[in-house]
Amino acid sequence: MVAPATLRVVRCGGSTLHGARAVFSADSYLLCASGDFVKMYSVATEETLRVMGGHADLVTGIQLNPHNHMQLYSSSVDGSIKLWDFMDGIPIKTFVVGSKLLALYALAHCEDSVFVVIPKHGERDTFQLVSVKLTKAAGQDLEAKELSVVLDGVDASPKRIAFGREGEYVASVKDVNLQVYFFKQKQLNRFSVSATKTKSGNNHFTCIACHPTEDCIATGHADGKIRLWRNFYHKKEYTFSTLHWHHDTVMDLAFSMEGTSLLSGGVESVLVLWHNESDCQRDFLPRLGSAIEYISMSSDGALCCTLHTDNRITIINSNLRFSKSIQGLIKSTDVKTGLVVDPRTKALVLNGEPGHLQFYCLQSDQQLFSLDIVQRQYIHQAGLNQADLVKVAFSAQGKWLATVEEREEVTDPELQLKLWFYDEETQSFKLNTRINMPHEDHITDMCFRNMDELEDDSLILVTAGRDCVFKVWVMVEDTDPEAQQSVSWSCDFVGSYHNYQATNCCFSEDGSLLAVSFEETVTVWDSVTWDLKCTFCHPPGKIRNICFGRLTCSKYLIGATDHGFLCCWNLLSCALEWSAHLNVLVLQPDPLSEHIAAVSWLSKESSLFVFKPNEPRPIYIQRNLCKEKIQLAAFVPRDEPETIGSEKYLWLRRSQLFFLTDTQELMTLSTKSLEERLTPSSKQLAVEESLAVTPFSLLLGKHRRQQSQEDIDLGKLVVRNKHEKDSPAVKELLHTPAHVLPSASFLCPIFINSLLISKENKSAEEVADEVEMESEKTEDDSDEERDVTETEQEDTSPMELLGEMTCKLSKSQEKELRKIRKMDYSWISAF
Repeated sequence: MVAPATLRVVRCGGSTLHGARAVFSADSYLLCASGDFVKMYSVATEETLRVMGGHADLVTGIQLNPHNHMQLYSSSVDGSIKLWDFMDGIPIKTFVVGSKLLALYALAHCEDSVFVVIPKHGERDTFQLVSVKLTKAAGQDLEAKELSVVLDGVDASPKRIAFGREGEYVASVKDVNLQVYFFKQKQLNRFSVSATKTKSGNNHFTCIACHPTEDCIATGHADGKIRLWRNFYHKKEYTFSTLHWHHDTVMDLAFSMEGTSLLSGGVESVLVLWHNESDCQRDFLPRLGSAIEYISMSSDGALCCTLHTDNRITIINSNLRFSKSIQGLIKSTDVKTGLVVDPRTKALVLNGEPGHLQFYCLQSDQQLFSLDIVQRQYIHQAGLNQADLVKVAFSAQGKWLATVEEREEVTDPELQLKLWFYDEETQSFKLNTRINMPHEDHITDMCFRNMDELEDDSLILVTAGRDCVFKVWVMVEDTDPEAQQSVSWSCDFVGSYHNYQATNCCFSEDGSLLAVSFEETVTVWDSVTWDLKCTFCHPPGKIRNICFGRLTCSKYLIGATDHGFLCCWNLLSCALEWSAHLNVLVLQPDPLSEHIAAVSWLSKESSLFVFKPNEPRPIYIQRNLCKEKIQLAAFVPRDEPETIGSEKYLWLRRSQLFFLTDTQELMTLSTKSLEERLTPSSKQLAVEESLAVTPFSLLLGKHRRQQSQEDIDLGKLVVRNKHEKDSPAVKELLHTPAHVLPSASFLCPIFINSLLISKENKSAEEVADEVEMESEKTEDDSDEERDVTETEQEDTSPMELLGEMTCKLSKSQEKELRKIRKMDYSWISAF
């Protein structure tokens, strides 16, 4: 019996793409570290081609194998170095170093070793650059304990160490010090710059790059200056020149492959190209979106890419023209909108760039699009109070979108409520109604009445605010003849309760009831007459979250207080059904089932409780869900119900739970192993044995061919299924590496011919039967008595086996039938 799969907490996306410098492969693929994984992107299509997982912690460096450009080294905080065949996504070897690895460098002249940055043993915040010898012993998991120290007192950042002129020397910067170590001479030279701070910043080193062919080192500084160091073989006779354009910190530097130009980037979101190391000859590529974290060059110099702090990868041509952009999950400092699911695309919707709403695809780990809500230019300057997006809500079908933006002011806040309509022609949201100051104070919550069948006729939006009221907004016909749209939104009802602040609101599943929490009290209203039906209270503590039960549990209302109580009220009896002492931070109902997920925070530990409102006992509990504090969660409906082996996890069958931590990590729960989650669906289909016949499975040689043959001794028709047989042409097509495959025009005729049935290739039994038939053609078929005699001599005719005794066939008809039975019709199954 197979043991049921355990539930794992996994990073599902949104990981930082700028954790390490990206690298271009020889055939123009882009490889990038993303959290615990290494991702391979297509430069032409921006598509994620492969996700390579196996590290147990963050990947801190990736480098192509200098001796085999189809292989890749990766280092991780888990203390291991992995060698990958990145075209197939297969780990070839794993070298266990033991210490945390913070940066990785691979050089062509070092055949059996790489360089890594590790913490210095016994000293805090002190790091070393060491050489690690990679053993060539057999086996996949090997130990690499042979370390030799190259430099002491280096910085942990990978951009502050660089190797120069084919690995003849290594340079490192930290604070205001530069040190250069020459391998052949075993000589170490140290230089320093003045630590005096100026109005524009200070002289601290921030990054370093070495010229590929000359003895020249470029260093970036916190005051925006770039220094070019020469003659650093001598400790006192060194020289440097200065380039200056950046007004703030220089984040990264990179020389071109020939060394004729230098690229620099910083917080200005501008890529600067310096020609011939001259302060006067420079070109710019501005408006790249956010601060540049890393700059990488391709080996042929045709492309470069920049990694940005907003999780964007920008691919740029050598002539400094924008080419492609790959946008991951933008991590805001504060996700005020919460995690919302777009009903149309099933994308996660949350704060993106300042004033924008990002639609993030969970499957591709990329941003679908960004919607500019505030529609104002954002000024990157600390201390400015600028409009920000704080609330988002979708209607049931995703036709309407409501947003709230606000700007903090010392006296009165500036608020705007906007209603957006989805235009099918342009496939985007268009602004329908703008309402200035919908409330006199901050809006705390808002929701649509989700009535699918009546969405266009009776759509209602409710907003709750700190001004002690909730407001009901409805669609009305626009009577303005100059208006571009036929409908707009206006306030229909204003409700309050004892002058308490309204904190939360939600509708019941059928839309007949509205629950609004006012500090310590929950009020329930009729959504047609707006009469107050009942109130619930569970002191002490204010109501933090509320939600209605669904389906068979629709008669329950759930609430969580900030004093650590989870309560369930019965709407029919207007009484408390049960309560539990639980400090719930997140309360999230599943839209497709009765289950509700509650995330608690106690003793620096996040725990998950899944329950049904009609049962006080949770159906699933997971303590210590993750190390970080969980801030937000959302259930995302699956395209198809998941096959769950254990009843314990049936609550994940129709929806998947995602949650966001305070460190902006997006995580989920999965019963699949790492290999199953990373294996493409096509590979998973190929190894299944119980698949239905499809054209794709036929291409992989997994179709079943049915052949029938006659048992002459028993006179019975035996039909059996032969085992699958792979076509040699298909085997050749699928097992040959892609980079050495011939053209498709050459492969196509071979593949088609392999599917045809050859007439010359006949079995010995078929040849014997044909000889027998030819000899029987010479007999006299018109002799009726002979036909009857011959028929009677047979034990059982084939037609008798099929139960058709009433029809007797002549000898010629039987011979024809035997021919037909021996023909192979298995090729029809392909269609």
